[in-house]
Amino acid sequence: MNAVLDLPSTREEAWRWADLGGLAAAAALAPVAWREADFLDLPGARLVFVDGVLDEGRSKLHRVTIGPIVASDHPLGRRAAGRGWSLRLDAEAAAHPVQIVHIATAGESHLPAEIVLADDAVAEVVETFVGAGWANRFTRVTLGRGARLMRSVRLLQPAGFVSLREEATVGAAASLVTVFFGAGGQGSRIDAELTLAGEGAFVDYGGALLTRDEQKQECAVAVRHAEPNGTSNQTWRAVAADRSQASLAARVEVARHAQKTDGEQSLRGLLLDRTATVNLKPELEIFADDVKCAHGATVGELDRRALFYLESRGIPPARAEALLTHAFVADALDRIGHEAVRAVFIADADAWLEAAL
Repeated sequence: MNAVLDLPSTREEAWRWADLGGLAAAAALAPVAWREADFLDLPGARLVFVDGVLDEGRSKLHRVTIGPIVASDHPLGRRAAGRGWSLRLDAEAAAHPVQIVHIATAGESHLPAEIVLADDAVAEVVETFVGAGWANRFTRVTLGRGARLMRSVRLLQPAGFVSLREEATVGAAASLVTVFFGAGGQGSRIDAELTLAGEGAFVDYGGALLTRDEQKQECAVAVRHAEPNGTSNQTWRAVAADRSQASLAARVEVARHAQKTDGEQSLRGLLLDRTATVNLKPELEIFADDVKCAHGATVGELDRRALFYLESRGIPPARAEALLTHAFVADALDRIGHEAVRAVFIADADAWLEAAL
């Protein structure tokens, strides 16, 4: 249990659904062989990290550099202190997509990263996690005025655990869009703190977590509106089968002077089996007067009337369930701006559904 000795306990509200036992078990997994680096057919930088160490022979850095990264005070962020990857773009610069594949082969690995975009810079980052073991990553994002960042993250480890600590500061009129997709056999925790630090900042943060067997995945996200006219959307979808558990906790905080804030949360869970569990916890903490904030949280099963309609048109029951579940998950994945990247994520979802249904 050494892997979790310095992490908070589940008695703390922010960690109430954390799978610390699964994390410790992942850190103790026996070594596995994993050579494949699953890159998409895109131009730009390609980085392969094996157990948190850059594989220089299979990597093309382009504008990405490797060096020391300032650590975070968060328990997961502290563990990831040291050398990591950095993407820094000057004002009005644009970069081809940066692809990063994290391969875990055993035990625990930790890696920090930073993305710093100056005013009006544009970047896209696609990350994929494969292998087995505990992969812990810390990412700090800083966006200048009018900068735009699109991030897409796939959690596809067949075993083990992935923990992600994310901290972002979004400047005036800047945009951060991040989509996560958890469809491997690993446990996971997505832990984020995002601050809209400039007027008119925009954040769209969410994704889909698909769980089965005894698997547990969770997210704990806090979005802070510190300046006026900010907009945030948190769209999360969870699909749970067998005896698995998916937990979604999303929080929006609006400072007293952050007037004209528009903050929305949409948390929805789908139970494929009544032995599965989906936990939802939306929160709003608002100190401003002139805001438009809303949250919705629902958990249910597939619509029996819709299933009956599809089956009455000759569609087999398993296929009908897959079609409805696909539409449910696509609601979160449609936010991926790059068509080729979105297609790969949706194909991963279809593969998971084919195996689970």
